[in-house]
Amino acid sequence: MADIRNVPGPRTDDRFTVGVSRDFLDSEGNNVWGDIRLGELDAGPGVDWHYLPRDTDELLAADVDGLDAVLFAGPAVTERTFAGATRPPLLFARFGVGYDAVDLNACTRHGALVTITPDGARRPVATATLALLLAVLHNLPAKDRLVRTGRWAEKEQWMGLGLTGRRVGLIGLGNTARDLVGLLRPFEVDVVAYDPYCPQDVARVLGVRLADADTVVAEADAVIVMCALTEETRHFVDARRLALMKPSAVLLNVARGPIVDEAALIEALRCRRIRGAGLDVLESEPPDPRNPLLSMDQVVLSPHALAWTDEMSAGNGGSAVRAVLDVSQGRVPPFVVNREATEEPGLVRRLGVWAAGSGTVGVHA
Repeated sequence: MADIRNVPGPRTDDRFTVGVSRDFLDSEGNNVWGDIRLGELDAGPGVDWHYLPRDTDELLAADVDGLDAVLFAGPAVTERTFAGATRPPLLFARFGVGYDAVDLNACTRHGALVTITPDGARRPVATATLALLLAVLHNLPAKDRLVRTGRWAEKEQWMGLGLTGRRVGLIGLGNTARDLVGLLRPFEVDVVAYDPYCPQDVARVLGVRLADADTVVAEADAVIVMCALTEETRHFVDARRLALMKPSAVLLNVARGPIVDEAALIEALRCRRIRGAGLDVLESEPPDPRNPLLSMDQVVLSPHALAWTDEMSAGNGGSAVRAVLDVSQGRVPPFVVNREATEEPGLVRRLGVWAAGSGTVGVHA
């Protein structure tokens, strides 16, 4: 049940107030993501928004108390976000698809919805994953370094692998992975995936064969990690599973660093147990300068920003803004990750207030 101390009384104004986390801004006050569709908030009837005054790694009650919604990227949302708040936000709209820094239980207890932006991230992440896969298979960074360092004659040592006709193994077959499957079709690849939550009929329509995780890593020429980080998936790709991979295979991780046992991966690469790796994410970000991955030619790295494009900015921003506007009209938006919060009396009551003000019938989308 919701904490009754945080169930609000009647509103005394008709403005829906939104705070945007300050980590979106650079030192000169420019949005580092460019156009994230915040202008659509200006067009929302009765909506006021501003950047939060403090740049912080964790949102505290003092940062958000009195706001109706928070659109955020990097800061964590924890129990301390609500501690002592008299009117906590109805919504925390995450700019992105990961929510491992969000305490969902705390949000639910305090009657706050949490949304993510899979519709905005799906195509940019799928495209970035394909780019990373091709870069790893073609040894692109190593070939770039040959030219820059005057080692042109060494190019014969860096023969790549073609993607056409290979087998791609997916750890996770969610929305982004399904979009990647479509992008892979022209390469005539065979796709095998592990996802205990994906219905067989969905995989069948995609032309994907579902299998257990060990089979996926053992059969694939490229293993791509695309699942969420949970206690179940932490170090899911460990030394044992890396040992099952073909020596000619590559591993990509575009999800979260801790899903792969990094020490085991380093050892597998060092002893040439697998061919190479492409990593947009690492266990520790940014990595220690002494991390062996940084000096390995067969590894392609990205600073957890592989999909950062104008397409991603507009997609994630637009999706998060739409979630905010839905709640400002008393509607439950799509892509709520703590659906149980929609049953909390305090949240239902507050949504009802905004629904009544907007003329919306009912509060559920």
